[in-house]
Amino acid sequence: MKLNKIGPSGVEVSALSFGAAPIGNLYRATSDADARAALDAAWDGGMRYFDTAPHYGLGLSERRLGEALRERPRAEFTVSTKVGRLLVADPAGADRRDSVFDVPADLRRVWDFSRDGVRRCIDASLQRLGLDRVDIVYLHDPDDHWRQALEHGYPALAELRDQGVIGAIGAGMNQSQMLTAFVKHTDMDLIMLAGRYTLGEQDALDDLLPACQERGVAVVAVGVFNSGLLARDRPPAGAKYNYADAPPELVERANRIAGVCERHGVTLPSVALNFPLAHPAVVSVAVGCRDADQVNRNTALFDTALPEALWADLREAGLLRADAPIPEGAPE
Repeated sequence: MKLNKIGPSGVEVSALSFGAAPIGNLYRATSDADARAALDAAWDGGMRYFDTAPHYGLGLSERRLGEALRERPRAEFTVSTKVGRLLVADPAGADRRDSVFDVPADLRRVWDFSRDGVRRCIDASLQRLGLDRVDIVYLHDPDDHWRQALEHGYPALAELRDQGVIGAIGAGMNQSQMLTAFVKHTDMDLIMLAGRYTLGEQDALDDLLPACQERGVAVVAVGVFNSGLLARDRPPAGAKYNYADAPPELVERANRIAGVCERHGVTLPSVALNFPLAHPAVVSVAVGCRDADQVNRNTALFDTALPEALWADLREAGLLRADAPIPEGAPE
């Protein structure tokens, strides 16, 4: 699988990468065996970039990821984690389950983008991963903590990067506006954009992506299925968008896109998975997987050959912005 470099950092990421939220028991439990099989299948399929966070399963995702990767040559893979949510003991929650991840709530998340908080968060992640280093660290969802993240969290990461402790630094969010501000006002290497540059919506072309191109900042696209709306050949009843029920007009639009895909002999999810990488700023698409079957399906979708005429038909139908980059070789 193609590896892409993140600017001058020297850090490389695979074009398709592994999102480790599901192996942190996102929404439902995943066995240790299934999580390990997913990670092994990702490696066999060529994925060499793995993204996790303390938030995912209150550390479970990091532990499972580390257990699988510790057996691999360290120079052959890239790991990212995130800061901003410290995990602290909460004995009162031992008999409860977390509200998002199916794990005991014996830890709780505390927002902290201070210099000390960033360093403590990274140290704890390294212990859970059992690795000697992480390659990339993101500020995680600082939507309500802009000032502290900008004035304290970012400088703390920049200091660690300058010391060679971290290879590359960035921020990961579900919105493009604040990420654009980070790109313009900091010296980040990359950003992780969730759900805002997909086959279904390309508003990031108005702010974030031009700023990234101008500043030489790489983009990792996640949430490319828009919470499930674009994940199947046809959107099912009750399809989700941004973690809620999809509005009827978006379901109708997704069905129209699916119809164009079908006329060209390909599927909606295969096109959705490949589309973001046509933009020159996008270096990787990360997709969440919880078992080997999901990994193998996503790898097969990613490897699908897409006909050049597909993109022109989507544009002609008003289903793809005229200024959205399309794969090389496709007609403009």
